[in-house]
Amino acid sequence: MPWATILILAGLCGASLAQYNEEEDLAWLQYYLRQSRVSSYNYVPYYEEESPAYAYSYPSGPDTEPEPEPQPQEATPWRCPQECDCPPNFSSAMYCDTRNLRYLPFVPSRMKYVYFQNNLVTSIQEGAFDNATELEWLALHNNQISSEKMGKRVFGKLQRLERLYMNNNNLTRLPSPLPRSLRELHLSYNRISKVPPDALEGLENLTALYLSHNFIFEMGASLKGLKSLILADLSYNNLRKVPDGLPVSLEQLYLEYNYINAIPDDYFQVSPRLLYVRMSHNGLTNQGLSSNTFNSSSILELDLSYNRLQKIPRVNTNLENLYLQGNQINEFSISSFCSVVDVMNYSRLQVLRLDGNEIKRNAVPPDAPLCLRRATVIEI
Repeated sequence: MPWATILILAGLCGASLAQYNEEEDLAWLQYYLRQSRVSSYNYVPYYEEESPAYAYSYPSGPDTEPEPEPQPQEATPWRCPQECDCPPNFSSAMYCDTRNLRYLPFVPSRMKYVYFQNNLVTSIQEGAFDNATELEWLALHNNQISSEKMGKRVFGKLQRLERLYMNNNNLTRLPSPLPRSLRELHLSYNRISKVPPDALEGLENLTALYLSHNFIFEMGASLKGLKSLILADLSYNNLRKVPDGLPVSLEQLYLEYNYINAIPDDYFQVSPRLLYVRMSHNGLTNQGLSSNTFNSSSILELDLSYNRLQKIPRVNTNLENLYLQGNQINEFSISSFCSVVDVMNYSRLQVLRLDGNEIKRNAVPPDAPLCLRRATVIEI
């Protein structure tokens, strides 16, 4: 090849590799002149017991001695990985979703929103996000990530992370430690069986916790210190008792499809903002409830359907929607809704479902229309 042609090609390649310093460009040119073909760049993801990330390999020519490989170079902080898309008009977002990836590509330092969902990732190596300390959203759902193949502190440096999506994976325990900045934690559809008391410690900014469709049999008092928690979804688990101590800030509590058969007296009174309680498909009985368990002035919707209740529990007059279908209730007790029935005292109940019980239609007391004057739907 003529020397002029070689120098022109080398100049073009040098321009494309402008992120490296002059010594590296010169070394590259000298190496190119010794080889019969152009060097190649291979991305090698790092996992435990494998090679470090972003190694550069330079294949030898067919008739020459193999040259020592250059030392691995650190990835350029702003470059978008070839496996992903980084829209120019949204420079802080990186889309790597639905690409059959089995590893996590390098995350540039400028990124705030990164999407790895719908892939085949099984591992998260230690330090995977150490460069991306500005991350606010991290989507890892719908992969095959297991707790055993996660670094012990993979989220330790993400002090601005607000939303972490890891639902639909193979996790057997909660990731720990988690950033104190976290606001939403999505861990539904995993294999978590226990939440230790300190698993959520320090997450005072957490507002939404999604742990449904796991195998959790014990929560202890792990929710108690979550001072900002608004929503706790613990449905479809193996809980046999309610979590110890609800946060004062809680507004929505979902406990349906568990094995709970009792609730402590005044359990809901510690959460004066609680609006929605769903406990359908459990094993609740009237023996496991006190007379005032659900007499909370804040609750607007209460779902106790498909339990083993034989009587309508007493509820507050502020309640608007009450679902009791699929129980064993055999009487319509108006005192469950109104302690006193007159023009000034009545229930705000709008929807009442009692279908699928043992109550007969003619068992409705004559003063029911006065007590339940706001009701638009009553099914028996």
